[in-house]
Parts: sequence; C-alpha cells; structure tokens
Amino acid sequence: VLLFSHGYGSSLDGYGPLTDYWAAHGFVVIQPTHLDSRTVGLPEDDPRRPRLWRRRVQDMKLVLDRLDELEAAVPGLAGRVDRGRVAAAGHSFGGQTTGVLLGLRLLDPESGAKEDLSDARVTAGVLLAAAGRGGADLTPFAVQNLPWLKAPDFGYLAKPALVIAGDKDELPLSVRGPEWMTDPYHLSPAPKSLLTLYGAEHSLGGITGYEIRETTDEHPERVALIQRTTLAYLRHALGIEDDGWTAAQEALSRNELGRLESK
Repeated sequence: VLLFSHGYGSSLDGYGPLTDYWAAHGFVVIQPTHLDSRTVGLPEDDPRRPRLWRRRVQDMKLVLDRLDELEAAVPGLAGRVDRGRVAAAGHSFGGQTTGVLLGLRLLDPESGAKEDLSDARVTAGVLLAAAGRGGADLTPFAVQNLPWLKAPDFGYLAKPALVIAGDKDELPLSVRGPEWMTDPYHLSPAPKSLLTLYGAEHSLGGITGYEIRETTDEHPERVALIQRTTLAYLRHALGIEDDGWTAAQEALSRNELGRLESK
C-alpha cells in the first residue's frame, strides 16, 4: 500500500507520472485530496489554515483507518491488499506530510508543542522536494505565511526514507537555495538515501502531472529515473526484494542525471 500526499494546492488528480507507474507495478496507490487543494477553494481567512499541516496527517491516517472500505469499493482489489507493507510518499508540502508520518515533528502554532504524530503502520517513505530546516533559514514570506515550516525537528525521523531533491530548486521559502531540500536527509537518523537530480527544479522534470503548465523543467528522462528509483527503493524498504535497489544504486553511480548517497 502506498499513500501519496500531493503538494500545496494540488489534488488527487495530480502526479499521474508517478502514481500510475507505481500502481502498474503492484502498489495499491491511494491519493487523498487535502484541505489546501485549489479544488476545495478554502477561504484565505479560514481559521483552519494555521493547522493545514496537521489536517493533512489526519487525512493520511483516515485512509489507513478505513482501508477495508476502500478495498471493498474497488473492483478486483478484495483480498489483494498487503496491510503489513505500507509506505507513504509526497511532493513538497506532501513530502513534509510524509515525514510527519515517519516521525518528523513540527511546531504546532496554536499549542506551541511538538507532538509525535507518526503512524506505526507506515514503515517507509519517499520525500520529494520536501522542506528543510526552519528558523533563520526561512524567508520572510515563509515565516509569515507557512507557520509549519518554522521549527521542524528531524531528529525523530528515524524510519527508512528516500529523499529526492533538485539542485536547481529555487523556492521563495528558504534563503539557502536548493540545498535546503536536502535537510530531511542530512538532519535525520539513518537509514536514509538521498537522490540529487542535476538541473531539476521543483517539479523535478514533470512529476506533478502530464502536460502540467507549472512544470518549468520538463524532462521525461528525469521523470523515468525517479519512477525506476522510487519503485526499486520502496520494494527494498518494504522487504519485497532487494535486487532492484542494488541495480538502481549501481546504475546511479554512473548516471549523468543525478547522484545517490546513503547512510
């Protein structure tokens, strides 16, 4: 089972290049639409906005709580769901959501606490272009508008995860530039892997969807590399098989599109 959390403003209709690929290779891929989606139309003054990050985590947990209903609703799925192998993946804000399920702790702007909202059912994850350290690393825009970025604690993010970052990912959220998106790897405990993609911007070559206009660095070969690498990693991290991950690591040792490191 693979839960996928979309980026800020997107929806369950996005990320087909990844979710279609994973589903075609044996995963039950489930995509909730979070409250911040443009399809929801949440007013700017809605009092739930400061806790959007928390509602995202609740969405993901609700999917797992009601997995029996989802299995029964999809023709041909009954009896085929392996509940002992559950992973999560997400892009951008969704990467942070995935991190929380794996142990990342965020500062709640209302309670002032950093609670453990991880879920024991989720045993591995993929964080694509996810946010890094807070504090002085943030731009004034991020401090004012995105309170969940202020003080993440990566020290508890102990479960296995693959972090993917583009070395040209310039977001208006951090003063550190693309390096900021590698923090989930460098600041969290092992076991972790980091795939750094050369020339990749925030959409990482086009993972957000087919012919999505917000993709400014369209690169089909880069997307194909992400497809292959994430599939191999997830099958390895969930204990399905290791040969694919071994082959992926070897291939990336001589790949002109990116580099892989692990700890």
